[in-house]
Amino acid sequence: MDLRLLEYFLAVAKVGNITRAAELLHVTQPTISRQLTDLEEALGAKLLLRGKR
Repeated sequence: MDLRLLEYFLAVAKVGNITRAAELLHVTQPTISRQLTDLEEALGAKLLLRGKR
C-alpha cells in the first residue's frame, strides 16, 4: 500500500470534500477519486459515502 493513498484519504476526511482535498494536495479530483477507489478495493471496505453534494 502506498502512503500517498492514506494521505489522500486523510485529506478528504479532514476537509469533508474530494474536490477541496484535491485543491489542497495540488492534484486533480479524478486522481483522488480513483486512488480512494483503489484503497477501498485493497482494504475490501467502503471508506467514504459518495453522492451528489
